[in-house]
Amino acid sequence: MTHHELQTDFVVVGGGLAGVCAALAAARNGAKVVLIQDRSVLGGNASSEIRMHTVGADIHGRRPGARETGIIEELRLEDAARNPHRSYAQWDLLLYEKVMGEPNITLLLDTDCTGCVKEKSGSGQKRIVSLNAVRQLTEERFTIRGSFFADCSGDGRLGFEAGAEFTVGREGKSDYGESLALDNSDRQTLGSSIMFTARKYDAPQPFRAPSWVRRFEKREFTFRPIDGFEYGYWWAEWGGQLDTIKDNAVIRHELLRIALGVWDYVKNSGHHPDSANWALDWVGAIPGKRESRRFLGPHVLTQQDLQAGIIFPDTVAYGGWPLDLHPPSGIDATEEAPCRHFHLEHLYGIPLRSLYSRNVANLFFAGRNISATHVAFASTRVMATCAVMGQAIGTAAARAVGARAEEIGAFFSEAEMANLQQRLLRDDAFLPGLRNADENDLARTASVAASSEVIHGAAAQVIDGASREWRPDLGPWADGSTHRWTAASLPAWIELSWPAVRTVREIHLTFDSGLQRELTLSASDSTTKKIVRAPQPELVRDYTLLLDGRPVLEVKDNLLRKRVHRLPAPVAASRLRLQVQTTHGVAEARVFEIRVY
Repeated sequence: MTHHELQTDFVVVGGGLAGVCAALAAARNGAKVVLIQDRSVLGGNASSEIRMHTVGADIHGRRPGARETGIIEELRLEDAARNPHRSYAQWDLLLYEKVMGEPNITLLLDTDCTGCVKEKSGSGQKRIVSLNAVRQLTEERFTIRGSFFADCSGDGRLGFEAGAEFTVGREGKSDYGESLALDNSDRQTLGSSIMFTARKYDAPQPFRAPSWVRRFEKREFTFRPIDGFEYGYWWAEWGGQLDTIKDNAVIRHELLRIALGVWDYVKNSGHHPDSANWALDWVGAIPGKRESRRFLGPHVLTQQDLQAGIIFPDTVAYGGWPLDLHPPSGIDATEEAPCRHFHLEHLYGIPLRSLYSRNVANLFFAGRNISATHVAFASTRVMATCAVMGQAIGTAAARAVGARAEEIGAFFSEAEMANLQQRLLRDDAFLPGLRNADENDLARTASVAASSEVIHGAAAQVIDGASREWRPDLGPWADGSTHRWTAASLPAWIELSWPAVRTVREIHLTFDSGLQRELTLSASDSTTKKIVRAPQPELVRDYTLLLDGRPVLEVKDNLLRKRVHRLPAPVAASRLRLQVQTTHGVAEARVFEIRVY
């Protein structure tokens, strides 16, 4: 094999949404990144290989205003506008485009982490020096040295090789005092699923099942209703009673037996005559895995943390999906519901202390392998929540690299944590209850005027520090304000002015993108009915920026919520005006935040 040695700042193992967002965030904040993915496509469970829709704190739109922003919102907005026909291959390519478009990222697809080299840090903890990886398709092996590493692989291969402390399975009540925990701990986990899609034709389509598929009876679907045929079925789950890493080949085969057996039941049992013209279009070849290892950080998230909606001093991400517990044996648990949802009253914070190892000094993690109990993990595991964790650790890694830090825990003092949180807010991440307090933001000292404003849509709200509506049900910190300028009509303008000339280099705009709605790519027709698969109608479409009355930038057909405009050269001015010509649908301009640097 050809051997390559690479030197970088930040190494990310795993190219699911957590890993992609970690790599993008670190690269955009100035760090050199190597992103290693063991598949040919990015996206993990959200990719064309598995096709699970990405859900998060807004619970399929049932918690309006909780949708994740930052990098995951950028990806969803572009996908909805550029991929209205819901092609998973096009979604794969969007992720590839974003990663390949960052000059600070080196992407290694089809590459497996096989080990690492460690040393002792100054505090006596383990510290990863380099990572070993192999790409069999090209007969290459890599030694990759870095300052910081992130395990976003789901199964936790890098952390395992590094000796990071971890746990597997379900805790007992006595471990953390959780009421939803088992009386006694075990090593069982949530199971995996293989998804499929189907298409309706103009004529009947027969299905002849292979001899090796499972055979199902009607009684086995008492708690698993078959509501549609185009996309099935998350509840066709199995394998949590086994080792989801070591037994994955066995689990995969059984899941194929189950998926095809369920389709055989749909087509040939006689209980679903409406399926006559439907035929399988795609069957996944890879299980969508829910759970395996969970690493241990300085803080382990628990049921109590989530149910109390705690916002930690070191909150860098958030969640809100219910505590979503499944029987490990999945579809074999015919007398049980496929899931038990325990809804959370408010959003909860995810602390940085749950996103790095307590015994490997330079190892971050994000995704389903974070430091959480099984019960808490049942909420944190969903992919939009994993994505915002990824952005958090990528931003944290870039800051640590920039300061030449060696240990994550030692570097993030109270002051540095505040800096990290402010940077995340600046990059359009949402941290519940936290406002913009960036001392470098010139907009915070400006006066604001507008062509018009509506009730609850005052122009001054664009500099009040919040960049979304804080609906009261989001948490006790939420004040119920819209935190948005809404003009009465179009065209419209809003202007920031200062008593003296300021030097303007960079202008940040945050538009309304319809956070009250669900936004995701889904093969489910019923889910997609609630989603706008086009540019979001609230978004400002065409606009102009003027400094002291002189146009400096004109934008047509904007598709994004967050826009950062870096001027070719600094401009001295005492007035900044945003002139909005049109939106993608609504009859008024809506702007959450303006920042100026």
